[in-house]
Amino acid sequence: MSEELGEVMGEETREIMALDRMIHEPSRLAILTILRRTAGADYLFIRRLTGLSKGNLSNHLAKLEEAGLVSIGKHFEGKKPVTTVKLTHKGQETIEAYWKEMERIASESRRRPSEKKDAPAGSFGAGEAYGATGA
Repeated sequence: MSEELGEVMGEETREIMALDRMIHEPSRLAILTILRRTAGADYLFIRRLTGLSKGNLSNHLAKLEEAGLVSIGKHFEGKKPVTTVKLTHKGQETIEAYWKEMERIASESRRRPSEKKDAPAGSFGAGEAYGATGA
């Protein structure tokens, strides 16, 4: 593996590792992505789409609310309580910035050429990753 390829892969890895874990966690990302496409959604709708348990969904929503990314409201429809969730302004900006960054990272990753133009992409073993030379 060349130093140049190692630097490129290292930079990609650093970019991915630097993503906001509040958003990048799969369940929270799913919730925020659902809300990105709606003016708001009720708890049951989000639960059905994500497949999360009541406890897990409540936990993730609480973390998102604490981070200021969503607002949670409760009201009654007849005698039935309904919980609604909306993105806050900060939440809208944050999820849009997240997806732009993911698109940028993906685009950069696809653009980088392999070391040899006609060589198939290879995988690198531990020895190559740590700069060991073959026998």
